[in-house]
Amino acid sequence: MPCRIVVCRDCCCGSPKVTGVDHTAQTERLRAVAPVRVSDCLDVCDHANVIVVQPSAKGRAAGARPVWLGLVNDPDATEDIAAWARAGGPGVAPLPDILDLYAITPPRRRRTAS
Repeated sequence: MPCRIVVCRDCCCGSPKVTGVDHTAQTERLRAVAPVRVSDCLDVCDHANVIVVQPSAKGRAAGARPVWLGLVNDPDATEDIAAWARAGGPGVAPLPDILDLYAITPPRRRRTAS
């Protein structure tokens, strides 16, 4: 099983609020190289468009964690993500230096008082 990709497509990501991005084309381009899940809000709207690359089983066995990328608003960045996913993604192929510029810290789950 290859790595998987999650694209945020809710209130900010994937919406006209992020201008100049063909969100459908971006999703389809990524879908051409790996399974893609479209998610509701991932709670990092200030980094729209957010894409999460999840490791394959091989990547997880190597200790990889999902890589969160934000401000992916350029077709070249989408191509860089596609190439990395095609190469194996987290834990299998090193994160390209250019994608390190897009890396963001994922939001932490909030604990609620019981």
